[in-house]
Amino acid sequence: MLQTRVSCVDQKQKENIVKILRQSVEGQGAHFVSFNPENGEWKFFVNHFSRFGLTEEDEEDMMMEDTAVDEDPPELNHDEISDADEENQMDPTGIVLSHSLPAHLGLDPIKMQEMRMLMFSDLDEEAEDLKELPAHYNPSFGKEYSRSPLQNAQRMSYRSTPPTVRKTPLALLEYKHGSFDSNSPGAILMAQENKALPLKTLKEGFKLDLSSETPVTRKDSRNIVDAGLLMGRSFRVGWGPNGILVHAGTPIGSNGSQRVLSSVINMEKVAIDNVVRDENNKVRAELVETAITSPLELHKGLFHETKEVEIASFSLRLQKLVSNRFMLSDICRSYVDIIERQLEVPGLSSSACLVLTHQIMIWELIKVLFSERENGEKMESFGADDEEEMVQDEKLPSQETDPEALPLIRRAEFSYWLQENVRHRVEEIISLNESNYLESILLLLSGRQLDEAVELAASQGDVRLACLLSQSGGSIVNRSDIAQQLELWRINGLDFSFIEKDRIRLYELLAGNVHGAFHDIEVDWKRFLGLLMWYHLAPNTPLPIVFRTYHDLLNGNKAPYPVPVYIDGRVEETVDRSAEKRYDLSYYLMMLHGSEDSEVDFLKTMFSAFSSTYDPLDYHMIWHQRAVLEAVGVISANDLHVLDMGFVSQLLCLGQCHWAIYVVLHMAHCEDFPYLHANLIREILFQYCDSWSSQISQRQFIEDLGIPKAWLHEAMAVYFNYYGDLSKALEHFIECANWQKAHSIFVTSVAHTLFLSAKHSEIWRLATSMEDHKSEIENWDLGAGIYISFYLTRSSLQGADDAMSELDSVESKNAASREFLGQLNLSLAVWGAKLPMDVRVVYSKMADEICNLLLSDISEGPTRDVQLSCFDTVFSAPIPQDLRSNHLQDAVSLFTCFLSEVAT
Repeated sequence: MLQTRVSCVDQKQKENIVKILRQSVEGQGAHFVSFNPENGEWKFFVNHFSRFGLTEEDEEDMMMEDTAVDEDPPELNHDEISDADEENQMDPTGIVLSHSLPAHLGLDPIKMQEMRMLMFSDLDEEAEDLKELPAHYNPSFGKEYSRSPLQNAQRMSYRSTPPTVRKTPLALLEYKHGSFDSNSPGAILMAQENKALPLKTLKEGFKLDLSSETPVTRKDSRNIVDAGLLMGRSFRVGWGPNGILVHAGTPIGSNGSQRVLSSVINMEKVAIDNVVRDENNKVRAELVETAITSPLELHKGLFHETKEVEIASFSLRLQKLVSNRFMLSDICRSYVDIIERQLEVPGLSSSACLVLTHQIMIWELIKVLFSERENGEKMESFGADDEEEMVQDEKLPSQETDPEALPLIRRAEFSYWLQENVRHRVEEIISLNESNYLESILLLLSGRQLDEAVELAASQGDVRLACLLSQSGGSIVNRSDIAQQLELWRINGLDFSFIEKDRIRLYELLAGNVHGAFHDIEVDWKRFLGLLMWYHLAPNTPLPIVFRTYHDLLNGNKAPYPVPVYIDGRVEETVDRSAEKRYDLSYYLMMLHGSEDSEVDFLKTMFSAFSSTYDPLDYHMIWHQRAVLEAVGVISANDLHVLDMGFVSQLLCLGQCHWAIYVVLHMAHCEDFPYLHANLIREILFQYCDSWSSQISQRQFIEDLGIPKAWLHEAMAVYFNYYGDLSKALEHFIECANWQKAHSIFVTSVAHTLFLSAKHSEIWRLATSMEDHKSEIENWDLGAGIYISFYLTRSSLQGADDAMSELDSVESKNAASREFLGQLNLSLAVWGAKLPMDVRVVYSKMADEICNLLLSDISEGPTRDVQLSCFDTVFSAPIPQDLRSNHLQDAVSLFTCFLSEVAT
């Protein structure tokens, strides 16, 4: 529907409008139906839904016919333009269209047009040069874009400036990689269609600043993938290695109100390596050693079982860590030692220290819940647990453990682990709150710090309370007595207002009523779990029942959620509150211990990054924890590939390609995807060839893993071929048995260089190394076979002792030379333009040498006919004209002698 004013349009204008509309519709592949100038109704039929309408060039053409309609344009602009038309003018502060994707991304539409004109030459009929727009133009999407073509045409007819000259779009030629110096960034070069003109670099836009690292940390790193998917549809996004994102939109994490130019390309890096950065965001070698290398070396030093998997003509040795629960304690202790060394690295942020401390606690919990001891092994000290726990602080080395006491021993160890976990929180709350001693005692009891609680009560002169506290968490009889006493007080109408509120809370807790004691006090989930185990349940309750009790209360919303440590610990860097829906890794370990089945349904969530760290891309430690639990038979899972690939990405980002391949070999084998490991390893070898091939230790490590050497040579061959080092590429193509590619490079790029450098032994070595596989090589006789034939023919003509076949007559020499020269001519015909000029020079030199050797013995010919036949062979050789002329003179001289002999 076009909005027109009949009073302002005469009959001639109407006909011109219909003509222009018809041409515009048919030019876009649609069919014109009709146009009614009375109501502005324009009908046309389209075969598909796309963008149809008038370009600004069409609008100009419509109005160039009507420039003389009015003699006073300024007066018309002020007096005759309707109010509705005024509303359609662009408002500098107008609201951006809600459905516009460029508007959502804060892009400049003018630069968008320029980009389209530069990138897509087939749209040059629609694109215009917009550089002549007025300086006051506002590049926001306003209401003017919804104005009809007729209104645009009437306004454009009164421009004071002539229309801009259309320019031919520049074609995208190539990307020239710049240095990492900020003064010479990489740039996309544009060239005119005339290739003789010098290339010009754009002075504005398309600049890639590679001078500094741009890691997108913390919350932004989890959004960068969504940004790539969103912008990839319209603005072409490129993903590079190590989490590099190249895009033309708003930088990740920037202010949403910031206006950016769509012609500027941004390079951003996902913070995959955040775990090895210090508080100044710098990668530390000590952190790489302690966080990545040392744990993997420990993992590699443990016992593995291997499984041979056939991949086409190659085989891979898949590995799997194997251990038992008797060794679990030592394994956990080794991992703890590595993490403690990492905590000693200076410059760590507080959040990193908290996560590392949590990792130590996780390894200690794994040891407590899943390790086993052989009889007679010395027991460790478990702290000051009560005698009702039925565990003493130490056991004698010679004393064997009663199997019936093992669950209670494990409970005592878990109790000590839980006390150590909540101790810092209790001490922090007490130090921050200036509370009375009764409240402090209640807090101390929530952390099972009985000694401190009893001492505090005794120091305040409350001896009776101290006696009760000394028996807290003991037998059920004591709890029932206190609970019965509280109930009698309520029945008898005791006025509890005369008793301190905190004292009543203490009595409720000692009676086993955890909810009554802490009904309006915030308690974290670990302390709540401890309160259930220490004061509510019986002292001999097994751990699985304790965990199930907490789980049931959690499902009934009667227990605090087991949020991850970075939320429970109030880490400042944590801003994604959606992670609160995930549970802490220690909670999943407790549920795993309480489960009788090793195949549970929460393993994927359990081993997600959010369960142990605020960094959603950090998988380095949970990969080891999963491997150890799987090795001792606690879990069994074959679908945790996200965890494996997350850790592989971290290793590749740090340049640890050999360890990344090591992790891939530990991925579970899936019958549905038998080539998964091979594809991943080859992808790593190809993409990161520059990294692992330049380090001898990495390459040797990869070979020791049993990776086929042909894969390594193939990756290096492609790498050197890409960078133009064809000699090295040829060597590696031969090593990986890619005979056809090796032969092509040898013939077109390498052999002639060696020949002109007189390195004939090297040519012979390369050619003979491919000769055994000549049946697999197309045009072998016309390629590398040429060089072998040349050396053999030359040796035979020279009469060398080591020649394979000695030619004893001129006829045989002539036949051998004719065969070789014919081979040269056929090679030139078959290869054609593929052969560079230097190869033709080499062929000419070989032909000339063979011709000279042949003609050097021509005097030994038995007849003149044989001698003249040798000259016929020489004339067929691909040699320069001057040399051919010399031989022709010799042939004429010989023929003259022949005629004189006949005459006499």
